[in-house]
Formats: sequence, structure tokens, C-alpha cells
Amino acid sequence: MVREDEIRAAERAVEWPEAADAGLVFIGRIHTPWTHRMDCPRQGRRDGPTCRIEVFLPWDQALAGVAEFDRLEILYWLHRSRRDLVLQSPKDDGTTRGTFSLRSPVRPNPIGTAMVALLGIEGSTLLVRGLDCLDGTPLIDIKPDRCAFTPVAPPTPGDSDVGDP
Repeated sequence: MVREDEIRAAERAVEWPEAADAGLVFIGRIHTPWTHRMDCPRQGRRDGPTCRIEVFLPWDQALAGVAEFDRLEILYWLHRSRRDLVLQSPKDDGTTRGTFSLRSPVRPNPIGTAMVALLGIEGSTLLVRGLDCLDGTPLIDIKPDRCAFTPVAPPTPGDSDVGDP
């Protein structure tokens, strides 16, 4: 079962280091039906509820051209997640896995990512399906689905590199 902030018997937390500013800027806010982690889905679903991604000024200008894509990758800050667990016990059965081998929201830098279906755009708000985050989650970035995106800029020499040098 999904939990709030408790640590299971087999899990291990570490002391949190002094913060270093990465210069992260929240460019918007995500609105979903879920207000508590216990209700939030573990993975977004293509047939899930319609959610709204509000893009703040002046970043709303960056939405130009987004309507050309059916699917978008959304990056967001899991602002209510703990950040100190290095070993987690998802099944609560005494076995642990390293945080980096899980898609748990509990991680040192709680960045969430979801591939969403773009349903429409209302001004500076995207209507999407496929999110798995709490209402009010800060938005970090929006990108076209990498599988559907063809670079617009001219090729660089590294674009054709294959294998080891």
C-alpha cells in the first residue's frame, strides 16, 4: 500500500545534505483530481481523468507549436515527497531495492515524468490524460514525445555517431 512519510523496517534513510541551488524555475502548476498521495495512481493511464496543466506568464509563449503533437512528456516536481530514502521496501516484506531501481516518488530529487495525451489547449492551459501527481504539483518542463519529434535544427556531427569511438 502507498504510504505518506513512514519508513518501513527494511528501508534506510540518509542524512539530508545542505541544499545547493540548481536554479530550477517552476513554469506552471498541474491540476489533478488527487489531493492525497494515498488516492493518487502509481502510473498515469491513457484513459485516466482529464487533468489541466497551467503554464505561468511569461512561459505561456513557449506553448507555440505544442498543438502539433498528440503526446507530450511532462516533467514535474513531486513537492510533497520525502527525499532521504536510499533503500525502499515497496512490498513491505523485508526485501529492499535501491531508490534508483524504482519509479517511486521518494527520491533525492523528486522529479516526476509522464507521457500524456494532449486533448486540447485553452489559452495557457493544456488539457491532458495520463498524469499521476497530486493537485497543485509544480511544473518543471514540457517536451514533445521524443519518439514523435524530429529535430528542427540542422544536424550536428554527433547526430550520426553509432557504437563506441
